[in-house]
Order: sequence, then structure tokens, then C-alpha cells
Amino acid sequence: MFVVSKILGFLLQPSFAAALCILIGLMLVSTNLRRSLGLKLAWGGLGYLIIFGIVPLGNVLILPLEQHFAGMPRPKPTDGISGIIILGGFEDGYVSAGRGQLTVNESAERLTEGVRLARELPDTKVLFSGGVGALWHADADATQPVADYMKAIGIDAGRLLLEGLSRNTIENASFSAKLVNPQPGERWVLVTSAYHMPRAVSLFRNAGFTVQPWPVDFRTRGWQDVWRPFDRLPQGHQRIDVAVNEWLGLFLLRLAGTIGRIFPAR
Repeated sequence: MFVVSKILGFLLQPSFAAALCILIGLMLVSTNLRRSLGLKLAWGGLGYLIIFGIVPLGNVLILPLEQHFAGMPRPKPTDGISGIIILGGFEDGYVSAGRGQLTVNESAERLTEGVRLARELPDTKVLFSGGVGALWHADADATQPVADYMKAIGIDAGRLLLEGLSRNTIENASFSAKLVNPQPGERWVLVTSAYHMPRAVSLFRNAGFTVQPWPVDFRTRGWQDVWRPFDRLPQGHQRIDVAVNEWLGLFLLRLAGTIGRIFPAR
């Protein structure tokens, strides 16, 4: 199912569908097979890539995901927090292994804010959960570089818990639960990207965690960004593809009965 989900996730990206329409359309035109249909497909795909690379459709799609847990109170030492869960996805294990140092991407706030919380809550455990979610380079594990970074900036090694086998959020939650065996009454702060937080919260709660969301890595300022166009076409398409992937994940989990509702309670 992991392989199937990865393949479907790639094929269902709107940007890929648009490129595929252009390719099929050009093939139909060049072979004179249904030339009219081919022109419509090619121009339609090209029009999508140009128009929706600029207009803020991606912001419209991602904002409901980001806003659901926006404005949550910052965890405090008096909140009785047992641990902090930092979800992977910010690290590039392949490059990290090749360069001998931790390499991060645009989701690096999962790490920076997670470490910041760890310093503010010095009596908590710090769980990093993040294996390799790619179909290739599956041996490029960044767990150790992440742990080395945390220790280098002052997080005591005795606080660290490392889960490096998970390939997706379902496995993040289930493998983390097996590692720490969360008990009733324990509270864990969950740190991940704001757009990803609804799905992550549902899955970690299902796995037995009482989680307090701390969303980071916001891609928008708020509802005013539904009118903000993108400066470059790839930005618009990346935003749409990320949002569509997240919505698909939520709806498929709901259809499968894995989660009870699309948006979990705050």
C-alpha cells in the first residue's frame, strides 16, 4: 500500500496531470489522430500551467488546513508536558549522507521550533520520528544527523528518542506509539507543518497519544492571501500540489475509516 500510495500521489498531482494533457495532446496532433481533441488537451494543459501558476488557488486550498490549529497557545513548563514529537520531512537524508552534515529543506521550522520548545521545556522527552518516505534511496536515513545536530546545540542525549523506520504519517504515529508506549494522562506536543497538522493530530490520537498541536512552517499569512498571486509559476504549482496531496490523504483516511472526521477537534 505504501508503494501504491506513492505512485497515486505522483499521478494525481495537478501539475503532472496538466503536463500529461499537453503530452497526449501533442501526440494526437502529431499523428493526426483526433487532432481537435489533441489541440484542446494541449492548450488546456498549457493554460492550466500558466494561469494557476500565478493565481492564488494554492493558497485557497491550503488555508483551511493551516487555519484549523492556528493560534494555539504556546506550550509552557507548567502545562505538564511529557514530551515533544518532531515529525520528519524537513531533512534530506540522501544529501545529508553524501555531505556528512544535516541538510534541511523549506520545512526546517519543524526542527528549529521543535528544538526551541525542547530548550523551553527542559524536563520533557524529545522524540524525532522520520524515516525515508521515498520509493528510492530508502537507505538514506537522516536520523543520526538530526540527533547529532540536537546534541550539538545543547539537547541532552538522554532526552532523545529516535524513530527512523516510518515512511509516512500513519507509520510515524504507530511506530512512535510502540517506541514510547504513551500512558493516560501524558501530554505530548506535536510539531509539524501547519498544513499537515490536521492529518497528523488525527493519526497520533488514534495511536494513543494525547497531543497538543504546535503548527509551524506556515505557507500563508492568513485569509488575506487568497488574493495574493505568486511571483513564479513553480511556486503556485508546488502550493497546489502540496495542498491537494494533503486533502486527498485526509479524505482517503476518512473513507477507509482510519480517522473519524476530516478535521479533528482543537
